[in-house]
Amino acid sequence: MGTMDFKTDPSAVTLNLLLIVHPEETASKQKGQRERQTESSRSAGWRVSREPCKQTQAVTSYSNEGTQVTVEIHPKDTTPQLFKKLSFGKGPRRLPSLRGQDNKGFQRTEAPRPPGGKDLHVYPWDKSSLKSMPVDLQQFEKLDAYALKVNVKNSVEELVKALLKQARTDLEKVRAIWMWICHHIEYDIVGYHNKSQLPSKPIDVLQTGKSICEGYAGLFEQMCSIAGIQCMKLSGYSKGYGYKMGQTFTGDSDHAWNAVYLDGRWHLLDSTWGSGAVDDSFTKFTFRYNEFYFLTHPALFINNHFPDNSNWQLLKPTLTLKEFENNMLHNSNFYMLGLLTAHPETAVIQTVNGKASVSVDCRSATLFTFKLKGTDEHGLMTLKKHGMKLDIYPQKTGSHKLQIFAKPSKASEDVYNCVLEYVVECKSVDKAMRFPKDLHQPVGPSWFTERQGFLRPSHPDPIIHTNDGHCSVTFTLGKDISILASLHSDNSSLTEDMRRRHIMQIHRGNQIELKIHLPHAGNFVLKIYAKKKSDPGNYDYIFNYLITCLNTEVKWPAFPQSYSKWVEDYEILEPLSGLLPANRNIQFKLKMHGIAKVLVQAENTYPLTQSRGYWEGTCNTSGCREVFVMVHENANHSFYSHVLKYEVETQ
Repeated sequence: MGTMDFKTDPSAVTLNLLLIVHPEETASKQKGQRERQTESSRSAGWRVSREPCKQTQAVTSYSNEGTQVTVEIHPKDTTPQLFKKLSFGKGPRRLPSLRGQDNKGFQRTEAPRPPGGKDLHVYPWDKSSLKSMPVDLQQFEKLDAYALKVNVKNSVEELVKALLKQARTDLEKVRAIWMWICHHIEYDIVGYHNKSQLPSKPIDVLQTGKSICEGYAGLFEQMCSIAGIQCMKLSGYSKGYGYKMGQTFTGDSDHAWNAVYLDGRWHLLDSTWGSGAVDDSFTKFTFRYNEFYFLTHPALFINNHFPDNSNWQLLKPTLTLKEFENNMLHNSNFYMLGLLTAHPETAVIQTVNGKASVSVDCRSATLFTFKLKGTDEHGLMTLKKHGMKLDIYPQKTGSHKLQIFAKPSKASEDVYNCVLEYVVECKSVDKAMRFPKDLHQPVGPSWFTERQGFLRPSHPDPIIHTNDGHCSVTFTLGKDISILASLHSDNSSLTEDMRRRHIMQIHRGNQIELKIHLPHAGNFVLKIYAKKKSDPGNYDYIFNYLITCLNTEVKWPAFPQSYSKWVEDYEILEPLSGLLPANRNIQFKLKMHGIAKVLVQAENTYPLTQSRGYWEGTCNTSGCREVFVMVHENANHSFYSHVLKYEVETQ
């Protein structure tokens, strides 16, 4: 087809033309066209429409000078609708050539090519980027804000025209279309359950503002076509709502998404999942924008999208359906939080001698927790500098759902997102690994406790084993830190005061030692709290240890009770037991400073003498039930203050 030129004169006008092309009337030509279309569609991974001849196809193109040419292809015996009015404008104009590449000003969507070698990404993921091409999200801020405000519902063409006013590159065009759909089209839950009432055409999706995945993908495809961007609607299996770990996929496809052609390569995106999510009961949709599904790296996209045509995995090598079914499901939160890998990589874990283990690697410090059948009682999670490790000990045989949750270490809200799910198959139970209910996850010291001022722990592991019921934990403390510690057990009826009295704090400069005497054998939780000394507020929980003792002969009394006048850096060397034997001489040795006199009050009063920084002496416990240590802080004062209290065994 040639070109037409207007004469250059002041009265010249510009025409917008509508060219209507009817299909050939002969049946043989129609059949040949359909066969060729079906063949090429399959090779490109399309889902072919059952009634291709009933659809109207349109290509709208613009020249650099602003001239618009619209071509509609209608079935015979239908009335074409002109969806662009003729417009007139002054000035010399030249209609563009329709010879395709001969005219650079004429934008058109070429027939999409199937993916080839240069489109492929290496599998598994190389951990380099979440995207399949370099994307600077900060550069999209103005465009994103503009796209969200566009409010055009009368036609898809007018919507695209409005969106492209702020988009220059193909990437920006795709971004504007993506942002608009993700924030303006909601998932049609009612339509999902009653597909006969479901709007399927892009214009219907636009005007109703709702659809299921087919509608999202179809609208995205048409908008890209109008914008001159090659785009494909893909279909396949997905691990979305209703997916159960380890399930197999059979029958028809259950999801649709898109591929777009940018910078010489195909890229994947899913605007349905980018827009939001449905609740667990599948009764409510919530807009919750998800950046992860925009130009997702194919090695990550395959985690929950398996296309009908394996070429559209855009991977080398491609995965089989069996591999897709067996692979661990990492949802978008997993990658958006900077997590890298999880082990094991299969969705179903078999316990070995009642134990199963999971580990996660991540780029930066991340907080984790977990639920096994809705509780965190039957596991031991430890934080690592770049991840976490979890040992699970189910207390019942059978299948158990395991969920791993995470949040950034600097997150202001205490909201953990689910990042992994497993099925734990337990064939035998390890009853010895039944943990106290008060055990809080994660367990043991970590980078998090270091940030709270607990440095160089003597016990870096989460479990402390003791045979005699004694143990000691030391730290280097940061400045201005005051701590509390308490002991908890399912098998003890310890009062809150006694939970603390089985632990004695010893301060030596910036070092702190926690001496623990267990009241009996079993599993105990050592909980540690802290606050700034200058802060009058409450103590905050920091972390805990698990202490285990199998020796059934262990039965240690609590340490002596201390009063407010017992200063932090005072130290008891003897007697450490808060329960003294009756009718015995007891040796005392206490380290205290800034004291004028020290007395031990039993049935009688016994003064202690100072020697090389220690106050020493003896007392007799005959005839008394309690023994007090008292100090005279100032020689000019006549009163004494109680600092320690001991109990005496009954006779």
